[in-house]
Amino acid sequence: MTKTFTGRVVVPGTVSATALVSYGGLNTLASFQKALQFGDKESTCGDQNNPDLYGKKMRGKALCLPATIGSTTGGLVLYCAVAMDRQPACLLFSEEIDSLAAAGAILQDVWLGDATPMPVIDCLGEEFLSYVADGMTVTVTQNGSVVVD
Repeated sequence: MTKTFTGRVVVPGTVSATALVSYGGLNTLASFQKALQFGDKESTCGDQNNPDLYGKKMRGKALCLPATIGSTTGGLVLYCAVAMDRQPACLLFSEEIDSLAAAGAILQDVWLGDATPMPVIDCLGEEFLSYVADGMTVTVTQNGSVVVD
């Protein structure tokens, strides 16, 4: 069954990718540390405190989550992941994006442009996170609609 959710566009773009779901907050630094410091090109999640994502490859996935958590480096970590082409296909938040993650997402869009797009949609609601599951196909449209198959 296909279901469509509408959120707020933080970074516009279109993409279709396989869902990777976290029901807890994403600690960007812990999650992307292997990718940024140790050359893991698949961005295997290194956050041992996130059982939903730990050990899973995040690069190219539709990362579905409630929010980000963690240090003030969150925005820079997202920007660097995109600059190194190790980013998720998109970030989809059930809640409002925090200012640090938003800064990194917006700066990657402004500074890196269309070469490495990573659409970001927030405010998709609790129903979105209850519905989407690992392995489902998620399509993001330019207007902020998220279609889950």
